[in-house]
Amino acid sequence: MDSLQGLAYGFAVAFTGPNLVACFLGVLVGTVVGVLPGIGPIGAMALLIPSTFALGPTTALIMLAGIYYGSMYGGSTTSILVNVPGEAASVVTAIDGYQMARKGRAGAALAVSAVGSFVAGSLGIVALMFFAPTLAEVALEFGPPEYFSLTLVGLIFLSRLGGGTALKSFLMVGLGLILGTVGMEPISGLPRFTLGQLQLSQGVELVPVAMGLYGIGEVLIIAERITGIPQLVKVKFRELFPTMTEWKRAFPPMLRGGGVGFLIGLIPGPAAILSTFTAYALEKKISKHPEEFGQGAIEGVAGPESANNSATAGAMVPLLALGIPFAPATAMLLGALIIHGVQPGPLLMTQQPEIFWGVVASMYIGNFVLLILNLPMVGVFASILRLPQHLLMGLILLLCLVGTYSVNNSFLDLYILIGMGGVGYILRKLKFDMAPLILALVLGPMLEKTLRQSLFMTRGDVWRMIINRPIAAVLLSAGLAAIVLPPLISLMKRYFKSQP
Repeated sequence: MDSLQGLAYGFAVAFTGPNLVACFLGVLVGTVVGVLPGIGPIGAMALLIPSTFALGPTTALIMLAGIYYGSMYGGSTTSILVNVPGEAASVVTAIDGYQMARKGRAGAALAVSAVGSFVAGSLGIVALMFFAPTLAEVALEFGPPEYFSLTLVGLIFLSRLGGGTALKSFLMVGLGLILGTVGMEPISGLPRFTLGQLQLSQGVELVPVAMGLYGIGEVLIIAERITGIPQLVKVKFRELFPTMTEWKRAFPPMLRGGGVGFLIGLIPGPAAILSTFTAYALEKKISKHPEEFGQGAIEGVAGPESANNSATAGAMVPLLALGIPFAPATAMLLGALIIHGVQPGPLLMTQQPEIFWGVVASMYIGNFVLLILNLPMVGVFASILRLPQHLLMGLILLLCLVGTYSVNNSFLDLYILIGMGGVGYILRKLKFDMAPLILALVLGPMLEKTLRQSLFMTRGDVWRMIINRPIAAVLLSAGLAAIVLPPLISLMKRYFKSQP
């Protein structure tokens, strides 16, 4: 079926009762998660994956995807009203959004943020609808060497773009790959690194690791903080209407942010975060009034907020077309697909079109629901910050324990959860980014499997694998350049600075 036929089929799937409810719950939870600082879409998806076991794979993915793109909406609310970014992707929004709120234009900032998110999110979904099937057709020509190269390059790029030092990022990738080797060896079927525990033969589960790192780790960090209730800027519904001048200034950044965000979403790395910084820098560079940025420029709200929503659609392309996640949040979606017994990859949209097209159609519906939710209920969502933290953290801790145990009814998973919670706490204190660890854990088995298949194909001749496969050679060259060029450029700069 072509894209329009597929979309029509997707709407027929998405408009069924269970899928509509799942879409609404997903975007609602995503908005709340975006409002609450620290939890993030990854932690929320890890907490709620066990709750999807009674659902079909399409319904489960619709709900989890709703959390992903819904959190982009929620993060802007507290960034604008209280200067507290609920999500990392909303940090840039706080720069001008809070300044607008202090000038009495909080309503205009919130309206532009919501409309920009809707416009750019819709544009991103249209691009996803046409781009993903084409990429999937190309991917049918991929063999193990191409998949190995693409997976390896994705890990390298995420490590280099995720923030922090390269050493810290590669350490996180290494730890994730080590955890991914626990279990049955894929070729011989022999158990390895199981420490005599039969349950570990199935490998280290994604759910307890993610819940421990993001859920328990966040609870421990917040437990040692003493924070007061933030002062909210009150916004009345009639104040949610920007002036005509503000609309004229905001609409072009919405379109530019949508394009920038989708393209960055196709690149391995934290797309939603990178896209906001890129869009903000672009708007400031081309603005006729760059001095207004940082003082309440509406373009500084419209561009980044549009970019991070469009980036979520872009990040879904490699997941749905190739079965390879290029971002930590899509790694959680891949984990959910695997848990539900779905084989991701380029054949997904032909063998199980209800999943691919159902999710795409649900993103149209979800973006519309988010627009309706976020404008009139902005005060309700912002007031969530007034909840006592000890109650909120207690609920998260309970969800982590119950959710982890419900996956396999295993006490071993609880021990992993608690252990990874301690690890997550330490890593946060040491300023480590945990996203590369999660992605490496998910991609590690695929990386090993495709490497060994490639070596079997070439009888162990790695050079022949590179020379005879041009796509693999180009991808590996890009990965090598990502490792070598940054330190080389840094050395050259230092050398030229030292010259008289």
